[in-house]
Amino acid sequence: QVQLVESGGGLVQAGGSLRLGCAVSGTIFNIDALGWYRQAPGKQRELVATITSGSITRYADSVKGRFTISRDNAENTVYLQMNSLKPEDTAVYYCNAVGVITAFARSNYWGQGTQVTVSS
Repeated sequence: QVQLVESGGGLVQAGGSLRLGCAVSGTIFNIDALGWYRQAPGKQRELVATITSGSITRYADSVKGRFTISRDNAENTVYLQMNSLKPEDTAVYYCNAVGVITAFARSNYWGQGTQVTVSS
């Protein structure tokens, strides 16, 4: 059974930093891409950043230059380093795993979400 467990959310002042982590557990042979999405109250879920197994990254324009995504393929873990945080970064952040290959299937998964709140 595949599970995504997120960590690192919390409350921070504007200009501060947080680091999110997401560990993908289970008997996994490969994960095509890992990423972070966020959803603010009253808004749709949006892409924040993604990283492929070959370390190709993609960022939302709103976080370029402030956030950095990285992954540890050996540990099936993805991180999101968030610097220079702004109040508009406040949201629930969700980890996403695409193309998770196990002995039985190739599927996509979501984490349970972790709250990030940036105060002004």
